[in-house]
Amino acid sequence: MSGIHKAIKERILILDGAMGTMLQRYNFSEEDFRGERFKDFPHPLKGNNDLLSLTQPKAIQEVHRQYFEAGADIVETNTFSGTTIGMADYHLEELVYELNFESARLAREIADEFTAKNPDKPRFVAGSIGPTNRTASMSPDVNDPGFRAVTFDELRIAYRQQVEALIDGGSDILLVETIFDTLNAKAALFAIEEVKEERKLDIPVMVSGTITDASGRTLSGQTVEAFLISISHIPLLSVGFNCALGADQLKPYLQRLSHNTTFNISAHPNAGLPNAFGQYDQTPEDMQALIREYLEDNLINIIGGCCGTTPEHIRLIAEVAKEYSPRIVEPV
Repeated sequence: MSGIHKAIKERILILDGAMGTMLQRYNFSEEDFRGERFKDFPHPLKGNNDLLSLTQPKAIQEVHRQYFEAGADIVETNTFSGTTIGMADYHLEELVYELNFESARLAREIADEFTAKNPDKPRFVAGSIGPTNRTASMSPDVNDPGFRAVTFDELRIAYRQQVEALIDGGSDILLVETIFDTLNAKAALFAIEEVKEERKLDIPVMVSGTITDASGRTLSGQTVEAFLISISHIPLLSVGFNCALGADQLKPYLQRLSHNTTFNISAHPNAGLPNAFGQYDQTPEDMQALIREYLEDNLINIIGGCCGTTPEHIRLIAEVAKEYSPRIVEPV
């Protein structure tokens, strides 16, 4: 734990960019997703990016390697949908532990490889814990507002299995990210605290919410300040925002966050907003200029990229971040 806490005081840490954007470059087919092991599996598997940690591990490690080469201090495991709830869409619930363990192990190998080359710049693995495709705060049925597709306890149990595997596989940090429903996140944080207490370990935890639109709220209706209050009882390495918005749209919400917390602050925005075809057009140079504004305003301690970002984006972000000191955490 001391490694990441020491590093975050010394410099602005660089998080990696998008995994999905990079995997799209491979144009993997259904057969590629299946590999030899799942060639006769009775359900479609294309689109299950987490499964590629088992069927295309070299590609996953190559993505991690490219982000480290670009200057990343932290890479996220390929486990965004790695819960029994997420894997239910593909009928692969029984693989959850293996998927998370192997994804963490793959990232750990590459991180250790880069740390060995430059021990003065240790590299870290963040176990990625996504929001699942169900919400505990809202009903999916407009005609039955009291209905819930998932309970807090179901989420806690699912997250606990993921957390244990991510730790066993070698994660340095746990990143609860892309939070659109804070109740889901609280279930993940509860599961993490359970595992930490049982194992008598103190793995650092990052929390990253998602402001879904110009209303400045999460999907479940919380403002920046309400979101912060909801998760501030947990000792966190950082709190921040990712996804949904580009760097320019996200900035005012990071400013509000910065004014209200002594936690370190993270951000990994999209490469702008998607175009009519769902693609992201913001160039690395454009994003670098926007991130420079974050740095000049002393807003962040950890910076990376989400949807649409590539190693080229991360390289330019890392270059500009070297010019600045990390956000100074002052008592609120």
